Amino acid sequence: MGLNYYALLIFAPLLVLTGVLGFIIPKEKGLTSGAPAYNVFHIIFGFAGIMVVTHHYDQIRLFNIGFGVIDLYQAAASHLHIFPEKQFRWKKADDVLHVVIGLALVLIGIFGSTP
Repeated sequence: MGLNYYALLIFAPLLVLTGVLGFIIPKEKGLTSGAPAYNVFHIIFGFAGIMVVTHHYDQIRLFNIGFGVIDLYQAAASHLHIFPEKQFRWKKADDVLHVVIGLALVLIGIFGSTP
């Protein structure tokens, strides 16, 4: 298995955990947003990633690249105050995580090892 597989194998469950914890941790104590729509987004995409990890390598790569681009969009949307800023209510930590994770996933998706 290649780097794309292992990245998604770790990342997808972390997305689900992030979404669940977003509902449990009080907003004022969390480093990240904790907005309900944002938590649901993490849970849905986490489960989607878990389902994709059992598929063909090209689908795993596409998921990593696609989610990385979505993360980068979220960082830009937060900075530019565009959709879905009002629903997700990002904090600075969200922006930093989106840039770091987004770049990492895109780079892994493009340059990650093949199976």
